[in-house]
Amino acid sequence: MGNDEAGDEKNRVVFVTVGTTCFDALVRAVDSNIVKQALFAKGYTHLFIQMGRGSYLPTKSEEDASLAVDYFTFSSSIAAHLRSASLVISHAGSGSIFETLRLGKPLIVVVNEDLMDNHQSELAEELADRKHLYCASPQTLQQTIADMDLSSLSPYSPGDATPVAQHINNFLGFPDD
Repeated sequence: MGNDEAGDEKNRVVFVTVGTTCFDALVRAVDSNIVKQALFAKGYTHLFIQMGRGSYLPTKSEEDASLAVDYFTFSSSIAAHLRSASLVISHAGSGSIFETLRLGKPLIVVVNEDLMDNHQSELAEELADRKHLYCASPQTLQQTIADMDLSSLSPYSPGDATPVAQHINNFLGFPDD
């Protein structure tokens, strides 16, 4: 595996996004020392967190920290952040998932277990089953990072959405068209 997964860029940025929601459990998880150590061990150099409406403030890194950490609340477009990322850790919003996959970026989707009727987790789990991304919870994020092999992920092509949409529609109880 090694450090060649994202080419030979000097900076290997992990971009974390919660979208427009509040998902403090995810921000807290990526801000934990065990997750930061797991990312550093995989060769990542920067952690950039979009924290949305959350109230938990991540710890900005000290000068001597192994992983540079910064955060912000909202941006008019996260596309530039996604493009510069070597790894994306996202909430389970379909917009964030598909935008990241379209850019061909490795993705870990973290499911918000506090949401009732969380149909987003169905989408994330289906795409994980198809090896397009990794799926985790805030509690399993560190282990997912430690175990991930980005070379085992399959590229996503937009034409693949039909069976995924069909699966979700069936799950939600919509009849086949």
